[in-house]
Amino acid sequence: MIMKPQFTHLKTPLHKYTFKAPKIKQWVESQADGYTLNLFAGETNLDIQEYRNDIRENMNADSHMDALEFCDTYEGKKFDTAILDPPYAYRKSMEMYEGAVSSPFNQLKNSLLKVLTICGRVITFGYHSVSMGEKRGFYVEEICVMSHGGAIHDTIATVEVRYK
Repeated sequence: MIMKPQFTHLKTPLHKYTFKAPKIKQWVESQADGYTLNLFAGETNLDIQEYRNDIRENMNADSHMDALEFCDTYEGKKFDTAILDPPYAYRKSMEMYEGAVSSPFNQLKNSLLKVLTICGRVITFGYHSVSMGEKRGFYVEEICVMSHGGAIHDTIATVEVRYK
């Protein structure tokens, strides 16, 4: 399926917890549709119908599981949107999760299909612009580049919609 994605550019400071930055929080809330899984929830509550998962027990979350384990064992209502904002690199994973490595990302994306509705959306944050991909039945609806200024890497968020 060939679609021309929308492009958005935000100038915003970088924060350890992505959604603490007001422009990013507002953008992700505008992209989330319906019952939303925030799989790496962190500190910030979003103003949406959000189910929060964070492996760290000290975070305000509905569940405290490894992301892959969550997707493999969840048996509740399917999600209309999933937000993936994992640590973007091995070093960040070790820092954020105090030595625990986050789930293998390709396995996680495959397991995410089990908990997402058909026509569901996946919003992925990282250093790349493809996450779920056509082979899993997704097309890119929007790409958002978040410029943090100076020598700090941009963050790229991709909104993908499931079509099969």
